[in-house]
Amino acid sequence: MKGFSRFIFMNILGWKIVGDFPKDIKKYVIIAAPHTSWQDFPIGILAKYASGEKINYIGKDSLFKPPFGFLFKALGGAPVDRSKSNNLVDAIVDVFNSRDEFRLALSPEGTRKKVEKWKTGFYYIAKGANVPIIMGTLDFGKKQIKISKPYYPTNDKEKDFEVFHAYYKGVKGKNPELF
Repeated sequence: MKGFSRFIFMNILGWKIVGDFPKDIKKYVIIAAPHTSWQDFPIGILAKYASGEKINYIGKDSLFKPPFGFLFKALGGAPVDRSKSNNLVDAIVDVFNSRDEFRLALSPEGTRKKVEKWKTGFYYIAKGANVPIIMGTLDFGKKQIKISKPYYPTNDKEKDFEVFHAYYKGVKGKNPELF
């Protein structure tokens, strides 16, 4: 699967991966941005398989219903019911704490629409599970996914978010007006 995915991702679509996921860290949160198009998902899945990393993601529960729900689960997804007011952060922290290896990718925007500020769940998941955050770009302008070094959140949320936003400066999503 890795070779096939790399061929499609790099040779057919012309994308590249800059940087590497850490091999010595078995648990982390990956934030992938900007999330401005449905095309982000297949690009992300191809990058996941091209890199050879076992990466999971969460998505709205309607994606996991027939006829294609089995496919989203097979690709590493887990459904989330966004209509219920449950403590998703704590539930995901429990998943991190119950496993020896877990990597969770999600969009800090939480949607493909333009947002004024990012959601904070990824940050509190990383802090609660005591795991680093890896930043990954979905840069359609350069046709690359750039992977950061692990970043361990501090006790200064404002400073941490400045670091995150700086990493994505100049990155062009598929629909740049939405980022």
